[in-house]
Amino acid sequence: MVLTCPNPACLGVVFLESLVCDACGTPLALHAASRTMVAATSPDILVDGRLWHPCTNRSWNCNWLAADGSGAGRCFACRLVRRRPPSDDTISLEKVALTMPHLRRLLIQLQQLGVPVDPHFEADGGLGFDLLSSRSSNQKVVIGHANGIITLDVVESLDAVREQLRVRLREPYRTMLGHLRHEAGHYYQWILVEQTGWITPCRELFGDERVSYTDAIDRHYRTGAPDDWQDSFISEYATMHPWEDFAESFAHYLHITDTLNTAASAGVELDASRQTVPLLTGPVTPRTSYGPDDFDALVRDWRWLSLFFNRVNRAMGAADLYPFRISEPVVAKLRFVHRVLTQLPPTRISVTDGFRRRDA
Repeated sequence: MVLTCPNPACLGVVFLESLVCDACGTPLALHAASRTMVAATSPDILVDGRLWHPCTNRSWNCNWLAADGSGAGRCFACRLVRRRPPSDDTISLEKVALTMPHLRRLLIQLQQLGVPVDPHFEADGGLGFDLLSSRSSNQKVVIGHANGIITLDVVESLDAVREQLRVRLREPYRTMLGHLRHEAGHYYQWILVEQTGWITPCRELFGDERVSYTDAIDRHYRTGAPDDWQDSFISEYATMHPWEDFAESFAHYLHITDTLNTAASAGVELDASRQTVPLLTGPVTPRTSYGPDDFDALVRDWRWLSLFFNRVNRAMGAADLYPFRISEPVVAKLRFVHRVLTQLPPTRISVTDGFRRRDA
């Protein structure tokens, strides 16, 4: 997805998180329903015949619009936050502000994929977020999902804290967006797989999620992952329990499709005639979306694009963009996620926020 400045004299490329156009200085706001940037030069903004306002959390760097008359002036993303640190804990609220762009990016990708987002304030078990700080409460905040609510420790928005944990846990990749995509995997396994006919093929592929999760945690942290884990899993953490295997596969599906979409939106293409790799026999042209029958193309495009992006990162002295090996069993798991998300049951689009809801 490419976003451009709404100023007709500029039309420069802006980012999903941008509050101001760096090129011309135009104040920006995202109209999430249409995934377009508008000029935030007025408290009242008319889009497609409907009145919108800048989110009341704009001072905390939220650049979304809120529909007129909704949620005390908060946008849809901010309304999904069920709990956060108290208002007088400004240090922790700063960490919430650092976390929210990742949450909004997750939501936009779910919207692009047509995945339903049933908010917690509309239905029991709906999606919501508790963004808490272990430093403000002096209590441990466990990252996880339960009954639709995803909990994050916003302290991990600090690079130093998150990197220290990544190294200690021997993880090749750890980001706030990664946490959100992983926990969203737990939520969507619960509502799109475990409560549907997908559960039987899911168990055949990932294992029976009814086995003791507590025992699985104890075993994982006592003995670690099997030596040959890369032959069947995308990460060491995925080996712990079938729930974690699905959530990791779901997260990687979102990593892959969002990066392919970004590359496609920018017109990136790998030209086989300019490659020194003999196995690349034709151009690689990523797509903004991949339909139900396009999974093999998705995997092929990603294999070559991720190799290219890893080379680019190494040219900058950085770690690989995608430091993972996708074995054939992992391909099968990603294919399952692709099938689930491209064969969704009927949904309806909310006119107030542009996000899909499951049919009752």
